[in-house]
Amino acid sequence: MATTTPNFGFDIPQSTDLVKDGATAIAALGTDIDTAFVDLKGGTTGQVLAKASGTDLDFSWIAVDPLTILDAKGDLITATAADTPARLAVGTNGYVLTADSTAATGLAWAAASSFTFAAYTPTYTAITVGNGTVTARYGQSGKFVFVYYKLVFGSTTTVGSQPRISLPVTGTNGNALGSAYVLDAATTEYICLSKMDTTSNVAILGTQNGANTAASIGATFPITWATNDELRFSLVYEAA
Repeated sequence: MATTTPNFGFDIPQSTDLVKDGATAIAALGTDIDTAFVDLKGGTTGQVLAKASGTDLDFSWIAVDPLTILDAKGDLITATAADTPARLAVGTNGYVLTADSTAATGLAWAAASSFTFAAYTPTYTAITVGNGTVTARYGQSGKFVFVYYKLVFGSTTTVGSQPRISLPVTGTNGNALGSAYVLDAATTEYICLSKMDTTSNVAILGTQNGANTAASIGATFPITWATNDELRFSLVYEAA
């Protein structure tokens, strides 16, 4: 006597069946399989097999419509491989979409980079800080770099010929320009210019006695430096 498979109820012969009963069971098994998988027939190029209902082995061939994978506000259509659309759900508020080769879709939501300032320690050419006080800070977002620098002179602070102050991040040699400021004895102010001299240094320029030309600051230009004098500059430039 034939019995049936546990999942789909296909007729199968048993080892104790008579020959004629076994042949009947095999024929019934073939018919069952042929009927059960009839939905797998057909289809055309580019179509995919999809479930037609919750019924076992109920399928249908459908055209690939990436819009059908969208099911919530903010969903994005992306892909996991060639001709393989996939859904990427919206990210956390304030997050940005970034490339991520480790993700299945090659994309991921990530926190937006914040523009925060950090201290850095400059190096100098023709400047000795001595007992002066330095404030040097910078922020970077992508290739955008902003630098703020302030030196309050002490009694042992000196400036030589064509001084240079280092940048926190190597830049492109684009000769970026910024503002500079000199304060003499807390009374007289001088507006100057900061200039990216190389990819890693800043020069400070001032006008010469009201002329239309500029020159690098020095030991006596634009002032003869003394305690409590100040040198400040800010600069925005492109990182290399």
